[in-house]
Amino acid sequence: MRNTLALTAAVCVISVSAFAWETSRQPNQSAVSEAAIDDVLKAVRADLQGGRADIVAKNMTLTSEQAAKFWPVFESYQKEQNVIMDDQLKGIQRYIQSFDTLDDAGALALITAHFDRDQRMNVLRQKWFGEFQKALGTKLAVRAMQIDRRLSLAHQMRFVASIPLAH
Repeated sequence: MRNTLALTAAVCVISVSAFAWETSRQPNQSAVSEAAIDDVLKAVRADLQGGRADIVAKNMTLTSEQAAKFWPVFESYQKEQNVIMDDQLKGIQRYIQSFDTLDDAGALALITAHFDRDQRMNVLRQKWFGEFQKALGTKLAVRAMQIDRRLSLAHQMRFVASIPLAH
């Protein structure tokens, strides 16, 4: 199940990136509309977040009391993650669309966005870890955060694999 979910997420991200890159490379065709990109990004994010919650659930044994406290907290945490993920995916999209005309400023913007995303995710995790502790206790909160970090790292590897290296 995990491999299927991960593969599905990777295919979605790579498909979006490839579609945008190809569209931007075709000079006589209009660019993908911002609304269409937003719709695709929302679908990718929903797949990633839905899969994330499913994997967390399958890898944690919670009492009904713990589950009642934890899942609303986790949902709020995911909503804040969505903002960071959307920003990252939009940044990747902009980079891919301007790849053929990339200048130093564009390359710098990409790497700065990566650094910013990493920092924002660390701040977010530190903020929400305390809430996880309140709902689950320390050991289970650590487990939830470990699972989330592993999933995030796996997703990041798939995202960055779809980004052409600056030239």
